[in-house]
Amino acid sequence: HSSLLTPHPSPLTPFPQCRFHAGVFPADCLLHGWGMDVAAVRLMAFFGIFLLMAVAEARWPRRALTQGRQRWPANLAIVVLNALLMRLLLPAGAVGVAVWAQGQQFGLFHVLHLAPSALLLVAAVVLLDLIIYLQHRLFHRVPLLWRLHMVHHADRDIDVTTGLRFHPIEIMLSMLIKAGVILLLGIPATAVVIFEIVLNGMAMFNHANVRLPAALDAWLRYLVITPDLHRVHHSVIRAETNSNYGFNLSIWDRLFGSWRAAPALGHARVQIGLADLQQAPTHRLLFMLKLPFANQSGDYAGGAQTRR
Repeated sequence: HSSLLTPHPSPLTPFPQCRFHAGVFPADCLLHGWGMDVAAVRLMAFFGIFLLMAVAEARWPRRALTQGRQRWPANLAIVVLNALLMRLLLPAGAVGVAVWAQGQQFGLFHVLHLAPSALLLVAAVVLLDLIIYLQHRLFHRVPLLWRLHMVHHADRDIDVTTGLRFHPIEIMLSMLIKAGVILLLGIPATAVVIFEIVLNGMAMFNHANVRLPAALDAWLRYLVITPDLHRVHHSVIRAETNSNYGFNLSIWDRLFGSWRAAPALGHARVQIGLADLQQAPTHRLLFMLKLPFANQSGDYAGGAQTRR
């Protein structure tokens, strides 16, 4: 759940020829050739996808929202807060860790002398996606971690801003987990940049309150998590909350038995949020920041699931 708003300086060095060199993919060279910084690309992707999803929600809403956009100020404020804290506490971010690992030839990929290639890049992105899936399940299973993650689930509506709503401590822990994996595997910096852009973009997409054509949704869900699939995960029903953990690829839910095709009550009637917090001021920033420390975690932690 790293923030695309964090203004990391670009650690990637331009190369005069667009070719594989020192673990850097030609796309990096191309960006520098256009005079574009990686941080600028990340920001452009963030705001572009956010705007696209916000417009799509207004034009093709999937369901009526109970609280509407009164939630947006707090949901967006916590994004800014997370970005500032990340910039202060972990300024290099995951990309910086990857650049250091490349420079030191540290990590499994370097030990195995795997030559930089498009295949390696794809494999690294897929591996990172699996790690995020497993991390997500961990945050649902361990009660202490669930206290942090429930800030995300406490939102009583689900739309593009919900995909950005995470407690600062969860953001920090997520970054440390991701950094550890990047370090141990020696994942190329380019793969990290691509993954972070894709992850943030997909989080906004699959949380969006958008009605996709049924045929399109049916095809997309073979590969990725669609809004209808992820909406199930935000149901107040415990067995549905503990399903559909994927943020990007849908294969992990199918493979590990956490797949659920639709909510039991249907998308129009499913209640969003947490059962014990339906009357709480979940749309306020201070409430979100204090929630992990209140005795309101409910009985969601534990990872109960049903294959459907």
